[in-house]
Amino acid sequence: MLVVIRGGGDIATGIALRLHRAGMELVICEIARPTSIRRSVCFSEAVRLGEAEVEGVTARLADLEETPDLLDCGEIPVLIDPEAACVEALEPDAVVDAILAKRNLGTNMDMAPVVVAVGPGFTAGEDCHAVVETMRGHYLGRAIYEGPALPNTNIPGLIGGYAGERVLRAPADGVFEGALEIGDRVEAGDTAGYVDGQPMVCTISGILRGLIADGVPVTKGMKCGDVDPRCEPAHCLCVSDKALAVGGGVLEAVLKLSGVLGETGGTAYDCDVF
Repeated sequence: MLVVIRGGGDIATGIALRLHRAGMELVICEIARPTSIRRSVCFSEAVRLGEAEVEGVTARLADLEETPDLLDCGEIPVLIDPEAACVEALEPDAVVDAILAKRNLGTNMDMAPVVVAVGPGFTAGEDCHAVVETMRGHYLGRAIYEGPALPNTNIPGLIGGYAGERVLRAPADGVFEGALEIGDRVEAGDTAGYVDGQPMVCTISGILRGLIADGVPVTKGMKCGDVDPRCEPAHCLCVSDKALAVGGGVLEAVLKLSGVLGETGGTAYDCDVF
């Protein structure tokens, strides 16, 4: 089974690992200058570095012509293809939109026999065949076969007792320049990077789990870093519980909608609260 994934960030990478380990062939479509934060666990890094390895799986920057050979080698081709134009040539069994733009950037149900989208901005039955919930909490990772995901709250999930405090945001419009590295131990008040000469300051202590790449244009308030208060350096090198949960929901949806799991199941939220 061939699956094209739109996006190569940390959630998309968790999805890719789940599908890859289930025996599916994958192609990832990315933008020319990815804005991923948790770069040590993002296949999008292949765009910047030429290749990226996450948990023993290798993704490699490629063009469409190189894709078949990389798939034969068990690697994941990463194409600079923001519009997913490769879908027409590859004719995949499924397309997964894991851009996490909080809105639909062009994905539709005609792209493949199975189209699964991740997070808010999509409605199952309208612009995709299934949506997988990304909000931390009781419904995280659920596959929704009719209706939308929960709306975006702009409030990060709680980790180690902190939510919004752990997110580092650009202090101004400009080009990001890092002062630290992913995996560094930080204290509240430390400067993780600069934008237009203005410091981006950590508000809590912990491990710098994510930091946007140097040279990426950013806008004021844009998420550019992530401090993990649990202070476990190993967390920087493996995909998160959230990414794996969402990946599990995508795997279920792809298998179910492809007929592999039969006709069991239904909508994700069969309860009065929804």
